[in-house]
Amino acid sequence: MASVNRDGHPHLSTVAHAWDPAERLVRVGSTLGRAKVRRLARNPRAALHVSSPDHMSFAVAEGVGEVSPVSSVPGDETGRELLAMQAPFADPEDQAAFFGTMVEDRRVVTKLRVDRLHGGGLELG
Repeated sequence: MASVNRDGHPHLSTVAHAWDPAERLVRVGSTLGRAKVRRLARNPRAALHVSSPDHMSFAVAEGVGEVSPVSSVPGDETGRELLAMQAPFADPEDQAAFFGTMVEDRRVVTKLRVDRLHGGGLELG
């Protein structure tokens, strides 16, 4: 994911993402205080580059980023959004533990609202 540094240069980081084609939205889990969270608060322009395993195909999503509220109560909206980005838990106790960890870690969801999608032969997800 690329965000914009204070001096205008791009800052790139490798992220796991969840693509919602119906909403044209990329979700990335993060924690409050991380560089990309601070950068998006200052300048919301961002992009995500995804390549195929052989790196011969790619997709680029460009748009405006935003950051969710920090997860502050187990099972809150941010926690549920983070849960939806991963495989379901078989044991309900694991899900409860997950929600607790999201609060302890001060997790947020970084969202990229995609207004431009381009590339060569690859879907985002």
